[in-house]
Amino acid sequence: MRLAELIRRPQLSYEILKQIDTDRPNLPDAVFESVEIELKYEGYIKRQKAQIAEMRRLEERRLPVKIHYKEIVGLRTEAQEKLQKVMPTSVGQASRISGVSPADISVLLIWLARSREE
Repeated sequence: MRLAELIRRPQLSYEILKQIDTDRPNLPDAVFESVEIELKYEGYIKRQKAQIAEMRRLEERRLPVKIHYKEIVGLRTEAQEKLQKVMPTSVGQASRISGVSPADISVLLIWLARSREE
């Protein structure tokens, strides 16, 4: 088993494993701590980076200037009202409006895709 795999385990740390790491370089403790954090949280970090990339993509997705949100089937009434009031310029901006749920954003994205096909 690789040392990195052992460090990922919650009950183990690089400090505990230094006894079996005979080739351990002489580096400051802060470096070991940084590496340990990256190893332990690698999955979470990847997920966060994917979410950031998705938010950037949504931020760049422009909305038409004159949308009648009340005509979009599937949007909740609260979302229709808030979107109509704010008139966001992008999907990212729409997703940050209080009262607009991720499900509403999905409906909006589907509507955008269909309207572009027509």
